[in-house]
Amino acid sequence: QVPLVESGGGSVQSGGSLRLSCTISAYTYSTYCLAWFRQAPGKEREGIAIISGMGNKNYADSVKGRFTISQDNAKAALDLQMNNLKPEDTAMYYCAASGYSACYSSSISYLRPQNFAYWGQGTQVTVSS
Repeated sequence: QVPLVESGGGSVQSGGSLRLSCTISAYTYSTYCLAWFRQAPGKEREGIAIISGMGNKNYADSVKGRFTISQDNAKAALDLQMNNLKPEDTAMYYCAASGYSACYSSSISYLRPQNFAYWGQGTQVTVSS
């Protein structure tokens, strides 16, 4: 599979915004589930947003109302718009594609690392207070 590559991370003050992007050329016009995860130092990797193969979206409670996941097949991009950032959002952010090419679940319970087989290298987001 073509690698996933994230971009757009950086440092921002609390209340600011960032937009992350992930190249998904191998997954456009497909029914893979695509998702964003994050991992802070000393913590487990956390699923925060998912788009199912049918285009349904869901978010973890920790980011609901502040983050928006979107998929642009024409640009082969999976984006994550992050608004009203908080210091607790500081983490390495990863995009991921499901292990199954026919993935129709947008359930938060599906948003676990073991359900995703393809990963980007990550991009760092740092939010200062």
